[in-house]
Amino acid sequence: MKQQFQLDYRPALSGDSLALALLGAAAAVARVRAGTALPQALATVFKAYDAAPQTRGAIRDLAYRSMRGLGRAETLLGQMTSKAPDAPMLAGLLCCALVLLDPPEGESAPYEAFTVVDQAVNAAASHPDFAHAKAMVNAVLRRFLREREQLVAGALQQPLAQWNYPQWWIDATRAAYPRDWEAILAAGNTHPPLTLRVNTRKTSVEDYPGRLADAGFEADVVGPTALRLKQATNVAQIPGFHEGLVSVQDAGAQLAAPLLDLREGMRVLDACAAPGGKSGHILESADVELTSVDADPQRLARVGDNLGRLGLQATLVAAEAQAAGWWDGRQYDRILADVPCTASGIVRRHPDIRWLRRKTDTRQLTTLSAQILDNLWQMLLPDGKLLFVTCSLWPQESEAQAAAFAARHEDAIRLDAPGQLLPTSGAGLDHDGLFYALFHKRVA
Repeated sequence: MKQQFQLDYRPALSGDSLALALLGAAAAVARVRAGTALPQALATVFKAYDAAPQTRGAIRDLAYRSMRGLGRAETLLGQMTSKAPDAPMLAGLLCCALVLLDPPEGESAPYEAFTVVDQAVNAAASHPDFAHAKAMVNAVLRRFLREREQLVAGALQQPLAQWNYPQWWIDATRAAYPRDWEAILAAGNTHPPLTLRVNTRKTSVEDYPGRLADAGFEADVVGPTALRLKQATNVAQIPGFHEGLVSVQDAGAQLAAPLLDLREGMRVLDACAAPGGKSGHILESADVELTSVDADPQRLARVGDNLGRLGLQATLVAAEAQAAGWWDGRQYDRILADVPCTASGIVRRHPDIRWLRRKTDTRQLTTLSAQILDNLWQMLLPDGKLLFVTCSLWPQESEAQAAAFAARHEDAIRLDAPGQLLPTSGAGLDHDGLFYALFHKRVA
């Protein structure tokens, strides 16, 4: 209980200070290292700190930076200390500071080095768990500045520091993609673009860029309904967002709805639907009777919120897709099965995933996904289509899963679909790593 309380401790620091941002990010890093996903970790910190929007933005930015550079920072810290600090949050504080002092190649440091050191020491001094360690924080960070070249060179001898992924993740990527593994790992450490999906019920890809330009934004057309902003911004600043003219959705994810070959009046199922991006795209594409299912009621509520913003409706069902008790027995014309996976293909958007996943997760998630696919297949009408989607890069979860599904179901005819999309592919589309397999159900 004490550790949980101290992680939530809000020190008497100014809300716009780097010291407070460092402490908030350190608390989030400590929670991730204890097994909590970064969005949930940040939500807890924001509530505990009663953080204003500006403070939240600073903490969030630093936490995400730290997730992308955590392997290198932890390796550097290990070189400069005989053992990891006893308080996980102190280790997180040092790592967050090192990430600021040691930005990725090609990026400029966001703060002057002396500012980072000063504010990190202030942050340590303000926290009751490790106020006694402020001298150590000062010594470690100043040593890094003095010996930066030597320390970084030594750290980069370790794959953990070179790539900022666990060793098993590096090995899995290299085994699956012997030609592209370095580019794939590097892509996962980049900042993702802000890509919009234009709601063609309310505007068009031809007209909407004019509204963006009037608001001072530039964008490139990267798909039939996709626009990529040249400069990311808060969604509240995007013209027409709250009126449902556009949604935020990766260009690769925008392939799902067109692949379903939707027609008016169809009964459509979106399984594992949260947070609702694909549900929204389905309903924007055709007047269909949509059921959106997700096992997490809170995440399912986000589907309703997103559809409400778009002015669209679906039947929302809180249920597990591998179960059948929620189904009314009426088969669907189209099923979208965006099944659970390790999410290794969206790690640039969710950099904490690499530190939360374990090597054994792939096997467990593959088993669950197979159960979901088999259960959904019985819910599909003969002559209907099921689209199998994952945001994974691992073949066990994607191509091998699709092949095994086809082997289990003699009435499943595999149709043309993109297959595996790598985050390095796409001729400028700049999309996430996704997999698509489309199946047609043969009429007996």
